[in-house]
Amino acid sequence: MIIKAQFSRLRQTSAREWLVRFLFGGVVTAITGVIAKEFGPVVGGLFLAFPGIFPAGVTLVERHEKEKKREDGYRGARRGRQVSAVVAAGAVAGCVGLLGFGGALWWLAPRLATWQMLAVAVIAWIALSGLAWIVRFRL
Repeated sequence: MIIKAQFSRLRQTSAREWLVRFLFGGVVTAITGVIAKEFGPVVGGLFLAFPGIFPAGVTLVERHEKEKKREDGYRGARRGRQVSAVVAAGAVAGCVGLLGFGGALWWLAPRLATWQMLAVAVIAWIALSGLAWIVRFRL
């Protein structure tokens, strides 16, 4: 599978769908703030790791795929699930990379300047995300 950006897909998303994604992400962030205020920043930080936009995004992707198949005269349920699974696999790979990013920041913060630490952390994120993507297709 080739990973690529399709900017034309941005125009295929309706304003309502953008609103659902941003509202869901905002609600999750607000709830995280309440949790952090009540239980402290360590517990709140764990909840901030929840991918706030993923559930809404994957649902919308599935619906788009079903609609495309219905236009061709098919039900589209299987295709919707398949595309959603690929999106979920990408999210998992990104989360693995995020662990590397956070770990690099934690380890390097007392040792390097901010710009150096962030550069290494971004490289770690990209490398681990790519590795997770490759491993996923080898298993």
